[in-house]
Amino acid sequence: MKPETISPADPSDRDSTPPPQADEAAGEGMAARVRSAVLWRSGSQIVAQLVMWSSTFIVIRLLAPSDYGLFAMTQLVLSLMSLLNGYSFTASLVQGAEMDRTRVAQVFGMMILLNFGLAAIQVALAPAAASYFREPMVAQLLRVQALLHLTTPFIMVPQALLSRQIDFRTQARVNIAAAALAAIVAPTCAYAGLGVWTLVAAPFTLFSARAVGMLIVGRWWIWPSFRWRGAGATIGFGSAMLVSDLLWFVQTQADVFIAGRRLEPHALGLYTTGLFLSQILVNKFVPAINEVAFPTYARLQHDPQAIARGFLRAVRLVMLAAIPFYLGLAATAEPLVLTVLGDHWAGAVPVVRLLALAMPCVTLQILYAPATNALGRPGIAARVSGAGAIIMPIAFLIGVGHGPVGMAAAWLGGFPLLLIAATALSLPVIGLRARDLLTAVTPPLAAGLGMAAGVLALDFALPPLPVIARLAALVAMGAILYPALLLVVARGTLTEAIALARGRTPA
Repeated sequence: MKPETISPADPSDRDSTPPPQADEAAGEGMAARVRSAVLWRSGSQIVAQLVMWSSTFIVIRLLAPSDYGLFAMTQLVLSLMSLLNGYSFTASLVQGAEMDRTRVAQVFGMMILLNFGLAAIQVALAPAAASYFREPMVAQLLRVQALLHLTTPFIMVPQALLSRQIDFRTQARVNIAAAALAAIVAPTCAYAGLGVWTLVAAPFTLFSARAVGMLIVGRWWIWPSFRWRGAGATIGFGSAMLVSDLLWFVQTQADVFIAGRRLEPHALGLYTTGLFLSQILVNKFVPAINEVAFPTYARLQHDPQAIARGFLRAVRLVMLAAIPFYLGLAATAEPLVLTVLGDHWAGAVPVVRLLALAMPCVTLQILYAPATNALGRPGIAARVSGAGAIIMPIAFLIGVGHGPVGMAAAWLGGFPLLLIAATALSLPVIGLRARDLLTAVTPPLAAGLGMAAGVLALDFALPPLPVIARLAALVAMGAILYPALLLVVARGTLTEAIALARGRTPA
């Protein structure tokens, strides 16, 4: 007999999700749900980020680079703890063909045990982290930041239930409200002179508001279960993803681990803030696409050809936006940094320029995991992360001797190699050839390179101008030139993007 199911709206109701074989998965009904999910998830991400950035850039102007250097040191520990927070187990709720009350209760119980335990471990490890970085303030920050782990179970379980339903509208409402509240708290703390504690207060406000919002708006609740009988599939899938996450941590946090001990807080702050600017798209918007892609691919796992087509479309459309963003960022790095951050951040200009050139490879690489995970092959992402855990630390060890610029150059040298490894491992599983990928990426790349060349030529020809006027002229040039070049080299991709936004083509 089919087990009792649960929906995020009411634990007593049956899951309205059709079986994977249902025609809706390949029909217009599924396409409409995916389109709506993309628009709500990416649209809410844009709104939430605009709200947060209006606050973030005010705070950056008020705080010193050393504040961000200290905060980056704590993020190394916090990121490691967060990898163990049970996300991989909630992902099993999305990937599985069926879901029942017992399974949800078991995952909720795992989340509570893991995260409350992580909070205690972080408090205990705080003095050791402070000793490693030679900064006593790190211990105090980590003790307070341990409170973040207590909110995680109450965010991630309902989020997984809603994602399974491809319901991102409810999540969007919570995320926007939480972002607005955090955007008020951050500049208030900065103006009050709290310094680095501003960077602790804002995330805590954001996480707490999301936890409360998910409880109220998501209308979910189920008592946690601490009995693991029958949880083998959940633990197996989650453990495979956890290995990948741990290796990903080594890959992405090796820079701060290495530079945090070798560089002064000021230099580390220049690097990490430059990295923040360069990763705005890949960290804030591409994950929103992946959050929709994973449950969608999971629904289509019975139809590998549909996943292959969907993956190629995602690559075309994401790179259509990502490539001009990154190349434009590289071309306008100096006036952008000086305008947005202020003159005292001028040392971040070459860092941003180098990192922006590396980010197209980063963006493309992270698009693979949702497809391979949904096909039940989380080991592929783990192998890719394993390669990154070797390549990137070596690159950072070489680059750290040259300061923040050397750390940025390590990304540009290491990530193309990692992209090659990820492509070789992932494409055969998805059912595509390298030629298919090149066909999808080449048109926006050609248009983006032409746009960047035009922007640089204009920058060279401009007379001396106020920095904000110079930035406005360069951005306007790029905004005109890129669409014009797309009409020449990638008219079909541009037409596809417009049609998708207007709801005239399947999602």
